[in-house]
Amino acid sequence: MISQEMNDTLTRIGPGTDAGAVHRLYWQPAALSDELMTARPVVPVTLLGERLVLFRNEDGALGLIGRHCPHRGADLCYGRLEDNGLRCPFHGWHFDRNGQCVEQPGEPEGSRMHEQIRAVSYPVVERNGIVWAYMGPGDPPDFPNFDCFRAPESHVFAFKGLWECNWLQAMEVGIDPAHASFLHRFLQDEDPADSYGKQFRDKAGNTEIPMTKLLRDYPRPDILVEDAPHGMRLTALRRMEDGRTHVRITNQIFPGAICIPMSREMTITQWHVPIDDTHCYWYSMFTSFGAPVDKAKMRDQRLREHRLPDYAPLKNARNNYGYDPDEQRAATYTGMGLDINVHDQWAVESMGAIQDRTQEHLGKTDVGIIRYRRMLRDAIAHVKAGRLDALPMRNGVSPAAISGPLSNDAIAPDGDWQKVNAASDAERRAACSWDARL
Repeated sequence: MISQEMNDTLTRIGPGTDAGAVHRLYWQPAALSDELMTARPVVPVTLLGERLVLFRNEDGALGLIGRHCPHRGADLCYGRLEDNGLRCPFHGWHFDRNGQCVEQPGEPEGSRMHEQIRAVSYPVVERNGIVWAYMGPGDPPDFPNFDCFRAPESHVFAFKGLWECNWLQAMEVGIDPAHASFLHRFLQDEDPADSYGKQFRDKAGNTEIPMTKLLRDYPRPDILVEDAPHGMRLTALRRMEDGRTHVRITNQIFPGAICIPMSREMTITQWHVPIDDTHCYWYSMFTSFGAPVDKAKMRDQRLREHRLPDYAPLKNARNNYGYDPDEQRAATYTGMGLDINVHDQWAVESMGAIQDRTQEHLGKTDVGIIRYRRMLRDAIAHVKAGRLDALPMRNGVSPAAISGPLSNDAIAPDGDWQKVNAASDAERRAACSWDARL
């Protein structure tokens, strides 16, 4: 357990907060590219406690500026998208994609007042289905050379979902390798041939064992955690009776993302993006090392579980997450259906909007969570001291030189799991249709 003061320090993310200052030093997902594929590409964005508006102008360039007009605060999400910018309907003030006011048609002719008016604005770029924003001081850092950014657009599918809780508890579920044996336990094993686009429904490593069975049969993994250029690497080892070892490598990408194996073919890189203190979006990039992703199929799968335009899950606290006690007795550990996102959503939302960590009791399997919180505390201290070059992915190694990260599951026939895991990942990368070599 930690103090209330420390809990507040780690979770609060608005302007001027300690954790918020750390997040602002890294690129953050702001919207899906799909959200801008409309006749009027203007999208409201609330990110790190700031209300913003994202738009694409007539030239195709993106702008992310303050949502409220600097004149008298009207909502620019309803602005007129014209003349390569947004024009406030209230008095016609016009802003370009950098937030600069370029016209005040109601002011006296010849007035140059507009030259002094500028809305808040942040640099944005588009990468493989997501629009990214940098909200920190100075020049933005380079993007890491992660697989989800290196892969061609045809091999990456991006989606997002809304969770009604603080970003930290959302992220921490992804660095908890032990929970998959319980929260995502299926009492009956689906045919792995029907697993496309579904996590934990493939075969384990290079065996015929369904992943669901392996997780169910071996619920006590040995968990190893080590520092990595991108943040942390977590290894979960499940020792099998016949002497083999199941090896699952997952990653924490600082400050708020994870990278995990979804199947032999795909990995998931997922950011947990603070909207405000009590809401967050997860943004997932599904990266294929095999064939191009079937985006239509994967989008359809997820739209069955989410509503538009806010990407809120259809199962939620207001309908008890679809909980069915009969299903819980016979089919799933939770009784909340087969979508593991719903399982995770229930786990992190049921803690409360901001988990009260003064009441928690961490165990040995929480080693990744303990290590991450220390990393975040250290980062906060470095930012306060002005030592930005001590932060992960900013500590002398260019983000563009950081590749991978390796996310894989494999079966080692003996105790040499490091060798088997490296060979398994190298084999997958060598057979890839795009240059995935590390």
